[in-house]
Amino acid sequence: MSGVAHIVWRWRGLSLRSGRRALWVNLALALLIGAGALVSLRLGRIAIGPAEIWQVLAGEPPSRMLDHVVMDIRLPRLLVTLGAGAALGASGAIFQTVSRNPLGSPDVIGFTAGAASGALVWIIGFGGSGAGVVPAALAGALLTGICVYLLARKDGRGGAYRLVLTGIGVGAILSAFNALLLVRGDLDAAISGNLWLAGSVEGRSWGHVWPLWLGLGLLMPPLLLGMRPLGLMSMGDDLAGPLGVPVERARRRMLAGAVTLAALATAAAGPIAFVALAAPQLVRRLARMPDQPLIGAALMGAALMLGADLLSRVAPWGAILPIGQVTGVIGGLYLIWLLTRKRQRG
Repeated sequence: MSGVAHIVWRWRGLSLRSGRRALWVNLALALLIGAGALVSLRLGRIAIGPAEIWQVLAGEPPSRMLDHVVMDIRLPRLLVTLGAGAALGASGAIFQTVSRNPLGSPDVIGFTAGAASGALVWIIGFGGSGAGVVPAALAGALLTGICVYLLARKDGRGGAYRLVLTGIGVGAILSAFNALLLVRGDLDAAISGNLWLAGSVEGRSWGHVWPLWLGLGLLMPPLLLGMRPLGLMSMGDDLAGPLGVPVERARRRMLAGAVTLAALATAAAGPIAFVALAAPQLVRRLARMPDQPLIGAALMGAALMLGADLLSRVAPWGAILPIGQVTGVIGGLYLIWLLTRKRQRG
């Protein structure tokens, strides 16, 4: 009905409520991602038309060369871009809900730096590369998450503001540690580490795609179900407890899921700034919702990553721009605009 502001989806004993405007925003983002994906598959030194792309995806490639370009080069790059963006957007939505702070994103709190530390220890310390970066980054992020959570606890409870401040401090220490690794490491390994730290989806393969999308498929359903008690916790732990929410257990589970998503994205594409910070805020403003929509944040994160990748590939003068640097520039402009807008309102 047109007068209904929300739509409730029920299946057996589960129910999911979504705002009508949020559904339209999600649909628009999905269509935008679809159009951008087609452009991404066509873009490159070899021009490929939509009909040829469809033939390759349908298993009937016009030639071996086109099959190799699409299936082994462009499609893995596209899937890593979309998967990393979705993981970062969803992770940022959870962190901002838990911390009750718009600055509560994995790159600000320090979890991305922890994932980078794990990856750099593997690349520089052990001379590793390839598939080993994924478990190394995941281990670094999880250890950082445990450290931040334990340090932020007081009287057996993890405070929201302490979580942000502790994460910023731990992130600063880890950033210094990462810089030390680059300075003290072997020259070739340090160059590889620096390239990885720039954040890039160039040259990604199916070995980067499967861990990322498998993690998304396993984590998103329970995290989506966990957003409702997390929303009750945003009113305060003292109010959420009497309503039947196991506050500390719910916080630990959601934080573990958010850290894992950020680690998977960082392992696949390197440290990517801005996406986890801005995606939840942008979709919340568009959908006009008081809380952080997880699906919308994931779609917005995928759209932002895809847009940044397309910008990096059409840069003038043949410049090769890592996607992490593009998102950093966009993020800085976004924050300046946001602060200017708030100052004008004030």
